[in-house]
Amino acid sequence: MTSLQELLLSRIKDVPDYPKPGIVFKDITPLLADSAAFTALTDAFAEICLRQGATKVVGLEARGFILAAPVAVRAGVGFVPVRKAGKLPGATLGQTYALEYGRAEVEIQANALTADDRVLMIDDVLATGGTAEASLELIRRAGAQVTGLAVLMELGFLDGRAKAEAALSGAPLEALVTV
Repeated sequence: MTSLQELLLSRIKDVPDYPKPGIVFKDITPLLADSAAFTALTDAFAEICLRQGATKVVGLEARGFILAAPVAVRAGVGFVPVRKAGKLPGATLGQTYALEYGRAEVEIQANALTADDRVLMIDDVLATGGTAEASLELIRRAGAQVTGLAVLMELGFLDGRAKAEAALSGAPLEALVTV
């Protein structure tokens, strides 16, 4: 395990039975509150962004916003949010995806990306891969090229990697830690 992984994992706290019994929620709030850990995380994501030649960083609602926005600033590229349906003004593109208990939809502003954009998508957690898959489809429908997906942590026991990698179509998936 690298020193970055050790630092990040030491600042991620388990919250048992949240949001419902049997679930262990991974709380990144202590990581965000620690300047050294948050800076190290931002630097690691910015290095991925620069290595991939991204021109935009897309962050997924909601914790992905918190992680992706400082990466965009650090890397000197633009930030574009992917939000839950109905939260963005103006014309949007939407993508519906399956949940274990129903369906959900994410949106991006229709003019937020262009064919010249190379996009790194950032999120806090890769779980089942459904949100990532839908968001990657949105990025492509907006005309941009996907350079990769970077996540703070991958929940390996949920096997979202297979779905995300299929949606990435050969672009890399980088998880800083896997639990």
